[in-house]
Amino acid sequence: SSFTSSSNSNSSNEIGTFFKHEPREKWKKKNKFPVLFYSKEHEPLAKKIAELEEFSVELGTINWESFNDGFPDLFINDAYDIRDRHVAFLASFHNPEVIFEQLSIIYSLPKMFVASFTLVLPFFPTGTAERVAVEGEVATAVTLARMLSSTPPSRGGPTSAVIFDIHALQERFYFGDAILPCFESGIPMLLKRLQKLEDAQNVVIAYPDEGAYKRFHSFFDRAGYESVVCTKVRQKEKRIVKLKEGEPAGRHCVIVDDLVQSGGTLIECQALLQKLGATKVSAYVTHGVFPNKSWKRFTSEGAGGQGFSNFWITDSCPMTVKDVEGLKPFEVLSLARRIAKALQI
Repeated sequence: SSFTSSSNSNSSNEIGTFFKHEPREKWKKKNKFPVLFYSKEHEPLAKKIAELEEFSVELGTINWESFNDGFPDLFINDAYDIRDRHVAFLASFHNPEVIFEQLSIIYSLPKMFVASFTLVLPFFPTGTAERVAVEGEVATAVTLARMLSSTPPSRGGPTSAVIFDIHALQERFYFGDAILPCFESGIPMLLKRLQKLEDAQNVVIAYPDEGAYKRFHSFFDRAGYESVVCTKVRQKEKRIVKLKEGEPAGRHCVIVDDLVQSGGTLIECQALLQKLGATKVSAYVTHGVFPNKSWKRFTSEGAGGQGFSNFWITDSCPMTVKDVEGLKPFEVLSLARRIAKALQI
């Protein structure tokens, strides 16, 4: 592993004056390819990025340790060697506990005389808390955007922030002028995957609600796919999923959304589409959040979610990827290539 497992601190494993890991061949100062540092949880994704031969991305390492009181004891290796290099950090804010230590790295790297700094945050976790409907609610999407907007500039200017399929595009206005949000999408990967299906010509894209349709339909319209749109309507005390428009009968319906939590809405949509005559139902979400291991609902022993032929997610949520690897109907579409491309200067 690239990460030091020893507890504490800053003496016995020092070599020279500025790095604490085993000596290795130094990066060439004239090399302008990006150096990518990464959170512990995103190590598999970082390695996939570095292994892509058509992109030249080098990996940096960080010692993630803790003091006896539990607060982080962090060390960025090769601090002198990243001067005048294009540097990036691959973050994973998968729970609130890890945000502080990663922000400490995010705030430090731009100050190390790097040529430019890019933050890659595949999943913006508070994106669904983006508005206030009742006085007293707190829009934590604004809070996190402000925290990231406090990232100091590098020698090359403001920090760039690469985020995939943020819940609402208007959230770009929550960020301050000190950071440049770049919103990417995982949908192009899904489009390539759909072309490889045996029944590729019979696929229709289904949306669980009007919000998902507005967010993603332009990708699929340009590719020539027909749409099926579901909606939630209130009947007495319950909200049920109904068909708003489109014809699912005889088609392979692929439900598309930005993220999944408990999976209840997807399961309701699948049941409706199958009832209306769909031959197959699959699903794609960029962010498989699945709190409390709710992905289990979609496995063969699950509670109601077994009707999916395929369930595609990306590796934006590393803890989920570790859990579902090799489990049907899940298939992980890696963001590695799209991230590597976004890092090219």
